Amino acid sequence: MTTRTDAELVAAASSGDVDAFAILSRRYRDAYTRFVVRMVGDRDEAEDVLQSAFIRAFRALDSCRDPARFGAWLYRIVVNECRTCVTRRSRRERRIIRDDTQFNAAAAEPAVDARETLEDVEYALAQLDVDQREAFVMKHVEDMSYEEMADLTGVGVSALKMRVKRACTRLRELLEEVHDV
Repeated sequence: MTTRTDAELVAAASSGDVDAFAILSRRYRDAYTRFVVRMVGDRDEAEDVLQSAFIRAFRALDSCRDPARFGAWLYRIVVNECRTCVTRRSRRERRIIRDDTQFNAAAAEPAVDARETLEDVEYALAQLDVDQREAFVMKHVEDMSYEEMADLTGVGVSALKMRVKRACTRLRELLEEVHDV
């Protein structure tokens, strides 16, 4: 049995073949799950974001102009869903957290084990501008080349390099604050 291309699966799914879209979903789920978890910082929220992205993609399948590049088209939907999630969470947190000194004091406690260090890194990542976080995760977590990143995002290589550089600088600052370095 030969593996069907994205373009073939998109055509079949557009014609009502739900199984074809299920194959596309399975094809991209693992890679995009890793990305979304890093972008939103929470596995449960990441699952919700992915589910929403796949639903949006299924409903808008006819608007995929280049079915051979379904992965890049889906990626843009996933990124938009991540941004929506992060924006909503930010609004919720601004309403919930009223005592900034209490919040900052809790965030500034030094990490004593690997789990706390990971939490500090995740917290710092969450503080980045969405574009910087996206570029950082793609480069340093997903280990993509700048050319791959540019192909997926439609953003130029030089702009992506600047985003990664700024993300690294900001992460360093945030982690130094947390660890009083």
